[in-house]
Amino acid sequence: MAHKPAQDRLVLIRIDGMHCHQCEQSVSKAISAKPGVHEVEVDFNTHQASVLFDPAAVKIAELMAAVNDAGYKAVCFTRTTPKSKS
Repeated sequence: MAHKPAQDRLVLIRIDGMHCHQCEQSVSKAISAKPGVHEVEVDFNTHQASVLFDPAAVKIAELMAAVNDAGYKAVCFTRTTPKSKS
């Protein structure tokens, strides 16, 4: 199945338990391992992960579970619209 960037979604996940850059890397690695994830940015200062993903390949609940499985707590999320790269 071909990837269709127009169908990608952006979600911001609020994460508790991150205290350092190593925490950022752990969360980023866990989320990036999910199929359908195209881009991840994690910031321990804002306690937030920004994830660009294909909703046909992975669900938000799976992204949050990946955070929890990495030893952190995915508290809530906000769906946003990805900015076009034109």
